[in-house]
Amino acid sequence: MLAKIAWQSLRSRRYTAWLTLLSVAISVFVLLGVEHIRFEAKESFSKTVSGVDLIVGARTGQLNLLLYSVFRIGNPTNNISWQSYQAFVNDPKVAWTIPISLGDSHRGFRVVGTTGDFFERFRFGENARLDFSEGRTFAKVFDVVLGADIAKKLNYRLHDPIVLAHGLGQVSFSPHDDRPFTVTGILKPTGTPADQALYISLQGMEAIHLNWRDGVKIPGKRITDDDIEKRDLTPKSITAFMIGLQSKMATFQVQRQINQYAKEPLLAILPGVTLMELWEMMRAMENTLQLISYLVLFSALLGLSTMLLSSIRERQREIAVMRAIGASSWFVFLIIQLEALLIVLSAIILAICLLAVALHFSKTYLAENFGIFISNLVMNDSIIMHLGIIVASTFLLSLIPALSAYRLSLHQGLTVRN
Repeated sequence: MLAKIAWQSLRSRRYTAWLTLLSVAISVFVLLGVEHIRFEAKESFSKTVSGVDLIVGARTGQLNLLLYSVFRIGNPTNNISWQSYQAFVNDPKVAWTIPISLGDSHRGFRVVGTTGDFFERFRFGENARLDFSEGRTFAKVFDVVLGADIAKKLNYRLHDPIVLAHGLGQVSFSPHDDRPFTVTGILKPTGTPADQALYISLQGMEAIHLNWRDGVKIPGKRITDDDIEKRDLTPKSITAFMIGLQSKMATFQVQRQINQYAKEPLLAILPGVTLMELWEMMRAMENTLQLISYLVLFSALLGLSTMLLSSIRERQREIAVMRAIGASSWFVFLIIQLEALLIVLSAIILAICLLAVALHFSKTYLAENFGIFISNLVMNDSIIMHLGIIVASTFLLSLIPALSAYRLSLHQGLTVRN
């Protein structure tokens, strides 16, 4: 009976009730959406690189090594000799490695010297591999593969020539213009730093520096095909390398072995652990988003309370009639509370349906453009807790109009005083 009366009361003020319901639904949508995407973004961030057991570089800070090897931000303190790299390649505990050589760029984008294993072994997200939207991996010395963002922003196509430059500036005065590269492949979007790099072979990285010494081009000397054929293009050093182990049980053993390597100072990091450390540095932004969501929800619930409170004066005769037919003051109190609860529960159902649909249709877009690999909305403990907070907040804020109606019903008669 209570619910029926509350429902009919809301129907009599349907337009105001609908506007309030939509306001609360939007607020709940924002709160649950931010919470779900925040959780999924944290999971996606931890999987910017997956399937890699260790990342090895010259001894430096853990975050610095992660930033320049995965995110292409910053610079290494030193390089790793090729001999040291080969020592770990031949370690029986190591299943595979991905060498990385940095130092050149193209119009502000990093050039990564590596091997074909990068496209076979590198994983991101839920163990997803790098796929080609067009073309293939590099096969010749002067082939280059483009990340999706570079191909899109610079409007490159297969077989286009690209001139790389020495150094990392947006504008370089030291181009490798005597040996342009040819685009042989374009990667599919991943939403990770892999989209914002150009990939060449280690041999290609060595070849374009044959006429360089100590970071400076030798005047008058050009690279010829004979130079390339005669020279051993095995690199003397690399910037870093990634390791996949035969057994996860050996992870800490190999990490300690690398960190205690006697021939040169090296550092091995666990990428997942270091990624979480980096995420913790952004917790202030995460907390700010949550605070904004709660403030939006609070304002909507306050609007609900205001709507009910403003309707009390208009409903004096309604309250008087209920009292005349025997309804108690507590009955009036519960009617107001139930009206608020009906609006909020309807708003929650509407918000959850809208959010589920929005997440379903935006998954691909978020993955390709922001690197956020979201799953469908699941009623986990966090979501249930937030819904409980919403219902509890509704009860508390609707106490104001409910108590006002309760007090009015104690003194209200059939005659309405103007």
